[in-house]
Amino acid sequence: MLDSPLNLDTEKLSACVSCGLCLPHCPTFRVTGEEAYSPRGRIDAMRGVELDGAPIDDEFVDFMETCVQCRGCEPACPSNVEFGSLMEQTRATLATAQRITPRWQRAGFAVLGRHRLLLAGSTLLALGQRLRVVPKRLGLTQLPLRRPPALSSTGGDVWLYTGCVMDAWQRATHHSTAALISATGATFAVPEQSGCCGALHVHAGLHDATVALASKTMASMPGEAPIIVNSAGCGAALKDYGEIVGSAAAHAFAARVVDANEWLAERVELLPEPVSPRRTVLVQDPCHLRHVQRIDAPVRTLLSHVADVVELDDDGLCCGAGGAFSVLQPELAKEIRERKLASIDRAVTATPVAVLASANPGCSMHLSTSLEERDIDVAHPVDIVAESLGLT
Repeated sequence: MLDSPLNLDTEKLSACVSCGLCLPHCPTFRVTGEEAYSPRGRIDAMRGVELDGAPIDDEFVDFMETCVQCRGCEPACPSNVEFGSLMEQTRATLATAQRITPRWQRAGFAVLGRHRLLLAGSTLLALGQRLRVVPKRLGLTQLPLRRPPALSSTGGDVWLYTGCVMDAWQRATHHSTAALISATGATFAVPEQSGCCGALHVHAGLHDATVALASKTMASMPGEAPIIVNSAGCGAALKDYGEIVGSAAAHAFAARVVDANEWLAERVELLPEPVSPRRTVLVQDPCHLRHVQRIDAPVRTLLSHVADVVELDDDGLCCGAGGAFSVLQPELAKEIRERKLASIDRAVTATPVAVLASANPGCSMHLSTSLEERDIDVAHPVDIVAESLGLT
């Protein structure tokens, strides 16, 4: 039995004063020009349902499902509206009522928590790409048929979180992260079993599944050592375990989580000097790194050790990946990506660049398919640095 239609915190809901400063930072408003597809418009719709008895109809569901959950509106908000929290709770209510996240999506998300099945499925998907039976509209870059060996622990100074999709599709980035940690003189421990953090489940409104995955993740990395995460989306989810799970243990765990770029930037003077000429690198900030974790300077600090950094002029506007958003809302995701590509084109016109740095697998894959046509590679910042230092 629901306490209210959406179970929203009315204080969080009333914090929005409808000033509109969020509008330029909302990707769906930018491409549609419609108020209903802005944070202000979505909050107004939430208020209508929660406070005024408006129905939860198909139009309301559409407004909620088409949000990328980039949270670019939050840093721009002078009232500190917790839009991400409001959207996550709204989606949790809608998912519980079976209004969003149909069974086929839930089945797909369930695979993320079964790592061996995910690895096997990823290999089959990679084979399907080579045989050209995987539709290009899925927007997937070419997945690896073979992966580097799984990492082995070297000590206990820090934990290196390996996750699900990152370990299946971009395990080489874990090796780069491990090499850089070792180069600072620190040791790392790897969880015995890779597991899903629940980030995509949060987006989909699957609260109970998220809590179950969070409990497994917390149990896999006990103690007090820092937990290094090299996926922006995963890091944001892990840092939010205190709010998601609600226990003292979850809050303590979340306080230990640190982004890989953040941890390495604080120790950049311990890294060796580059063995290759300095490169020019264009930086794309994943939303869950820039807007949620509020970490963008450490990426530049780390990259500046080996490269000259070039900035985009779009103030961190979302690229349209949004976890599973690019698959579930392909047309909107494509329109949002076009704006990001336009900013990349402007930057490259001014300063020729051959590589773009992105610290999130969803963003890098979403952009790679288009940047290949522009002869621009996409790489994780730690991969760029590790390669320049001769560590990979």
